[in-house]
Amino acid sequence: MELSKSQTTNFNKLQKRLLRSMGQAITDFNMIEEGDRIMVCLSGGKDSYTLLNLLLTLQNYSSVNYELIAVNLDQKQPGFPETVLPTYLQGLGIEHRIVEEDTYSIVKEKIPAGKTTCALCSRLRRGILYRTAKELNCTKVALGHHRDDIIETMFLNMFFGGKMKAMPPKLVSDDGENIVIRPLAYCREKDIARFATLKEFPIIPCNLCGSQENLQRQSIKEILQNWDKQFPGRIESIYRSMANIVPSHMTDINLFDFKNIKADGTPREDGDKAFDPPEFPPLDASGNEFNEADLLNIVAI
Repeated sequence: MELSKSQTTNFNKLQKRLLRSMGQAITDFNMIEEGDRIMVCLSGGKDSYTLLNLLLTLQNYSSVNYELIAVNLDQKQPGFPETVLPTYLQGLGIEHRIVEEDTYSIVKEKIPAGKTTCALCSRLRRGILYRTAKELNCTKVALGHHRDDIIETMFLNMFFGGKMKAMPPKLVSDDGENIVIRPLAYCREKDIARFATLKEFPIIPCNLCGSQENLQRQSIKEILQNWDKQFPGRIESIYRSMANIVPSHMTDINLFDFKNIKADGTPREDGDKAFDPPEFPPLDASGNEFNEADLLNIVAI
């Protein structure tokens, strides 16, 4: 795609914004360290292409030395264009590995027609990728989940799992042998989508689950997208709240010792303010001042 001068300027701003967001997440969570060998999981979707591209770009400017190896899991889905990713990665000149495992047949055999395949597919894929990371002597496994994925996961767990749980930017894998990082944790999906379009990545759709239009995650995504259109700044506020948790004002007795609290006459920063009005930041995500109508819209669901 040949860009005009103004389009090039906008693209450069977009790339800088994504790099700045990714760099901040990497710093905040100490995701990448000297000598790391990072396995970048490449699915063929917009998110993982963007992740790889930004990590390669950052590698040229970072004072921290790290290696990248791109890994794709070919799950033997019918019609999967198996030459697309090897051709793309060879063009980049990056170390890569294509792992072939027929998880498609397993999922189709185990899951009844019309039922959601994502859970089993994800579990099988995760196990194979963790094993591959160890085989390749990787110290980190990088996934392409972004800010919107993290928020959607929180709402999914709230609505359907009864938990205040999201998708952490950094964690130890369930096998206890891998560190998983999500460098795009601060990046907005709409920025990633625009970046992928302008870069003309050879996107590969997921035919195994892509046709399941009524997935719970898709419903949550649509709710959040509507909020983002109607109430600019709401999604940013939700995401900020995930890093500003006040255990004394929740109801988890394992996080706060409610049973033994006592009034000792000492003023407390986390004391009860039940009669105080809700606290709102003075500016929205665009830097505009909130007015009374905005505040009513924000709290109205």
